[in-house]
Amino acid sequence: MLDLCDITYVYPDAEHAVISHVSLSVSPGERVALVAPSGFGKTTLCKIVAGYVQPTQGRVLVDGKPLNKRGARQVQMIFQHPELAVDPRMRLRKTLAEATKDTAEIERLCEELGIKQAWLSRFPHELSGGELQRICIARALAVHPRYLVADEISTMLDAITQADLWQFLMRETAAQNAGMLFVTHSPALTKRIATRVVDLQKLTNTCSK
Repeated sequence: MLDLCDITYVYPDAEHAVISHVSLSVSPGERVALVAPSGFGKTTLCKIVAGYVQPTQGRVLVDGKPLNKRGARQVQMIFQHPELAVDPRMRLRKTLAEATKDTAEIERLCEELGIKQAWLSRFPHELSGGELQRICIARALAVHPRYLVADEISTMLDAITQADLWQFLMRETAAQNAGMLFVTHSPALTKRIATRVVDLQKLTNTCSK
């Protein structure tokens, strides 16, 4: 179980919290859509869940334990802008290799995601947004995370690429029994993907741990 317990976050020099006393649980195999208007801290909460941002108050637990600080994280995040999530000076083959040394798994994910071998010898700026997002998805899944966080990952992509990526993510998380917390502004996508929808504005501190 992924538990967010009494999470509060205040930006430096800000007077008020962007996230206040939020608690939420995601079970293995669940696909939870996080909804709220812009400015209510969805992306910040996603970064907290994945360990990129430390909350001002509260904690994130996986099976009752804090997120691991060494090795591959149990929670992996896929960002809206893939070009900001990779080292621009690193060829993409090395980007994937740094995630895992399991070359067979990398090859499987590349095949499933339609990643061409020629892409791997290139730098991030030489790929389109959709191509680079596929690389980022492969990198996140290569370490077999317990939970996946997806923050508006298909907003800037064409409809066909969106459909391909989400169908793959649904298959892959189901096969690994991985939970997923995702953000999208598309009601149609939420209806198609989510097993549960939660409104960030209505979340309250109900964590008992």
